[in-house]
Amino acid sequence: MSTDSSSQAPLVAHLIELRNRLLKSVIAVLVIFIGLYYFANDLYMIVSEPLRLLLPKGSSLIATEVASPFLAPLKLTFAISVLISIPYTLYQAWSFIAPALYKNEKRIAIPLLVSSIILFYGGVLFAYFVVLPLIFGFFTTVGPSDVTVMTDINNYLNFVLKLFFAFGVTFEIPIATYLLIKAGVTTVATLSKKRPYVFLGCFVIGMLITPPDIFSQTLLAIPMWLLFELGLLAGRTVKVEIEEPEDDSEQV
Repeated sequence: MSTDSSSQAPLVAHLIELRNRLLKSVIAVLVIFIGLYYFANDLYMIVSEPLRLLLPKGSSLIATEVASPFLAPLKLTFAISVLISIPYTLYQAWSFIAPALYKNEKRIAIPLLVSSIILFYGGVLFAYFVVLPLIFGFFTTVGPSDVTVMTDINNYLNFVLKLFFAFGVTFEIPIATYLLIKAGVTTVATLSKKRPYVFLGCFVIGMLITPPDIFSQTLLAIPMWLLFELGLLAGRTVKVEIEEPEDDSEQV
């Protein structure tokens, strides 16, 4: 066998493994989706509850498009399926890259992986139980008294999914901060000096990804800043060490 053929063999094997793991992740999403499809309308009622409970008497959610009553719950069910499958998808990603990691890298990666999953779900739950009731409580009371609030079900879903994603990603800030410090890209002292700029940046980001009002912006910016401080606190546990290279035998 030629040198080129032997060098290409491992690459092909890795590509096949990557394809198989991606396929498993897609199948997991589809299996969860099929299992939840029967409850699609119930899931939409649960997600829309923060708004429905605050609507004035005589108001309701409406569908302005013919297919919205079918497509909106379907879209939500798919989004929830992807959300539920995140741990399995990350497990597949971990199984693919783990053989290339050193033992000390695995010890760090596993807690970070678990923490990132918990924090993402925590951000989604925070958005549902805290942010949405506050936002809708504000929006449904500031309008003119003669205007009846009737929100389109598809527009509502897009709004809610956007907030879920925004807060889920936002809650990953401690992990990102810790990794930057651990990788030596920056230090706790440097980030601490830039705290005023980070605080301002949190409000700018909140302005860009939340509805155009200071109330929603603040509800995202303040948690972002607190999570940044949590990342700094975790970063203080990082010790600057000069690690000796490990033997190739320790690498899987």
